[in-house]
Amino acid sequence: MTFTVLIPARMASSRLPDKPLADLAGIPMVVRVAHQAHASTASRVVVATDDERVRSACALHGVEAIMTRSDHISGSDRLAEACEILQLQEQDIVVNVQGDEPLISPESIDAVAQLLAKRDDCSMSTLAHAIDNVEEFASPHVVKVVLDARDTALYFSRAPIAWWRDGFNEGISKLPSPAPLRHVGLYAYRVQFLQLFPQLQPAPLEMRESLEQLRALWHGYRIAVHISEEAPGPGIDTPEDLARVRRFYEGKP
Repeated sequence: MTFTVLIPARMASSRLPDKPLADLAGIPMVVRVAHQAHASTASRVVVATDDERVRSACALHGVEAIMTRSDHISGSDRLAEACEILQLQEQDIVVNVQGDEPLISPESIDAVAQLLAKRDDCSMSTLAHAIDNVEEFASPHVVKVVLDARDTALYFSRAPIAWWRDGFNEGISKLPSPAPLRHVGLYAYRVQFLQLFPQLQPAPLEMRESLEQLRALWHGYRIAVHISEEAPGPGIDTPEDLARVRRFYEGKP
């Protein structure tokens, strides 16, 4: 089983300008992400960007990068174009690693690719891990997922799910059992579905929750979920996140 890692990287971040090139111990963040992906068993790792500065930074560090259009409305559109540029075949597997995840585990990348290769009934695969504190369970910034008996996604939500019958009376003071699952935005796709996905009509649930993966479920496509024993390293969305990850690279707590 072979697969390709695609890393979408765009410079237009409102909360953290020029995020892909943020310095992490002397190396741009997007290059750090590519280095983590190269430590997986991927046959190829490619950064897909719309900014020449990102392409140049990748070239300087020996990372393959391609230029994509600047008018894409979503990361999925950019990935679909990248598949065309790279001439990937319909049944090839692609893993989408976000360009702001420099601490992503290579083992997690392998896990979602291997899971999709084994699940012919699914069009996508993704990652989840058990939530171990009430604050995360209650937070709308933490996406939760519930699964069926084969670990296929039933629903994703920013709300605390699954919810117990007397929860409204008791409030969220404890975690339900079994432990709820936090969704991690790491995806594997077959190229055929990845090229179809941007053409699907956005779903009402997707717009309500602001979760693009609900479009796939709404249209009847299935998503396999790998349950990881450990939480992934933190992503970078804000200056505070960046400072925290910089401390990690500096060996500070």
